[in-house]
Amino acid sequence: MKQSSDKAGKAIIAALIGNTIWGFSFMASKVGLSTAPVILLLSHRFLLAFLVMSLLRLTPFGTCRFRGKPLLPLLLLGLLEPVIYFFGEQYGILHSSTIFSGVMIALIPIVSTLAAIPVLGEKPTLGQLLCSLLSVCGVIGIGLITKGSGSLDWIGIIALLVAVFSAVAYTLLNRSISGRYTPFERTYFMLGMGAVFFTALALISVRGNLSAYVQPFEEPSYLLSILYLAVCCSVTSYFLISYVITRLSVARTTVFANLTTAVSVFAGAVFLHEPFSLLGLFCCAVILFGIYGVQHTARTENK
Repeated sequence: MKQSSDKAGKAIIAALIGNTIWGFSFMASKVGLSTAPVILLLSHRFLLAFLVMSLLRLTPFGTCRFRGKPLLPLLLLGLLEPVIYFFGEQYGILHSSTIFSGVMIALIPIVSTLAAIPVLGEKPTLGQLLCSLLSVCGVIGIGLITKGSGSLDWIGIIALLVAVFSAVAYTLLNRSISGRYTPFERTYFMLGMGAVFFTALALISVRGNLSAYVQPFEEPSYLLSILYLAVCCSVTSYFLISYVITRLSVARTTVFANLTTAVSVFAGAVFLHEPFSLLGLFCCAVILFGIYGVQHTARTENK
């Protein structure tokens, strides 16, 4: 029992670190997108991340053993996220208001928790469901008090639905294959898929002009943002989340995603001098309390 508790404790720490890193990704993306379009940024981000992972394979930490294992689940995992998810998220944000897109993305944890009941047989406690909903309410509250922009159309709705369901499917698949593939193997394959798809599209968008492809790197702020997105977010965070979902249930894992909203609000206020109110602080507290409640009310998990 103590060993199981220790594993859960390490997983919770990993989830806190991983999602805190993700929280700062919004700021890094904002800086990067001021220099390059979305498709170029995604290509640079995942190509660099895949190169870092390939270098790690040369160390004892990056051991991969794909021989004798089916690759189809890994191909599907990488297709769901980052490929399909990022397409849905980016176009959804582009074609909808910030409030609507924020609320839709915030629904991923609760939808994943409910979907895990019939698919994985993981039954959350009533307390977990209520606390997960409470955390979502905190995210919605931040969305409502933030001055939104953009207009909502059917393309945005469809794109965000695609993002939500691809994220849910990714979470369930990641959890279901966690016994066959290590966190490093899953992360390596995902980043490889992202590098191939987004780089192919980026080269098409610049019509094969390599000078146009690498031009954004002439801006120092862009280089720093890509380094953060690739090394910290894609390599470190994806690995940590894959590790967490191996140790914890879907309900306990996905609720941490709402932490990114609280961190992004904090980062925007401190580093970008964006407006922040006491009501926003209250909503952040609600998110954190909901996350704590999901962990505290969990059934014993013997992983």
